[in-house]
Amino acid sequence: MSVEADGSVRHEVVVDLPQEEAFWAFTDLDRIKPREHNTLTVPIARTVLEAHAGGDIYDQGVDGSICRWGRVLAFDPPNLIAFSWDIGPNWQVAADLERTSEVKVTFVRVGQGRTNVTLVHRHLYRHGSGWKSLRHGLDIEDGWPLYLDRYRALTRGEQERA
Repeated sequence: MSVEADGSVRHEVVVDLPQEEAFWAFTDLDRIKPREHNTLTVPIARTVLEAHAGGDIYDQGVDGSICRWGRVLAFDPPNLIAFSWDIGPNWQVAADLERTSEVKVTFVRVGQGRTNVTLVHRHLYRHGSGWKSLRHGLDIEDGWPLYLDRYRALTRGEQERA
């Protein structure tokens, strides 16, 4: 597990892309978020991250329905993106936005054409009762590690097309 002393979940990957390309590849959540991670009653047609502070993160169903599950808190290309995680321990969208956590992703150049990407999911305790089970679900193979594996595969594909 990658749980920090404060209860945050932390994962890192190094990708073979320059910092700016690595940043923009991560913001393409439609290609990273697994379709089976779905709170809609219909299949997901696309996942959207509105690329600005104050933007929304949402899934759009094949029928046009929308499930907003995050809010962009900070957007600083190519260094940082932070967003709220508005999904509670029951894996449903939280009605009370005061009871949400935050995901902070930083991008740091580590060499010619390489970037270290660090994802920290913090303030999980804000979700209230059940937050530790949520933390566990985010830290296991089907949680953030799956997203970062898909991201890493995407960046390899970006590199191959270049």
